[in-house]
Amino acid sequence: MASNHEEQLINMITMYEKDLIRMCFIYLRDMSLAQDAAQETFIKAYKSMDAFRGDSSEKTWLMRIAINVCKDMRKNVWYRFVDHRISLEDVHEASPAYAQPSIENIALSTEIMKLPRKYMEVILLHCFQNMKVKEIAEVLEISSPAVSLRLNKARKKLQLALEGGVEDEA
Repeated sequence: MASNHEEQLINMITMYEKDLIRMCFIYLRDMSLAQDAAQETFIKAYKSMDAFRGDSSEKTWLMRIAINVCKDMRKNVWYRFVDHRISLEDVHEASPAYAQPSIENIALSTEIMKLPRKYMEVILLHCFQNMKVKEIAEVLEISSPAVSLRLNKARKKLQLALEGGVEDEA
């Protein structure tokens, strides 16, 4: 018979596994690493379920854990020796579920992966995870105004990249 924690873990996996893998893939640029990161996220969540106070949503809590796991994975020495180039098929696999893959969706996902880490994080959480500014601030442990500023800058960078413009450094 499954314990309450085991049932809660199964529910979290059912509800959030695809979202976590998608976010981790774009963060790490490698599907097997993303799957490992998602698995590690659920293990850490299971081990710390008693410490979860419910101050944020379950999804916000899991995303915070996942981002920290991804950051830790990127810090490992072996990470820099892995080829992080990805194919267009890989980008589409990590994109939100679209009826048909389109050049625009693939281009957007590719440009998101090229963003500096702090901008990529807010775009991933806002656009791919449908999180609000307050939730993103909780996940990233930064202020809501900082999230808003990063979102605006990220949108501008994406717009410039997708329209083929050149960013003004002023």
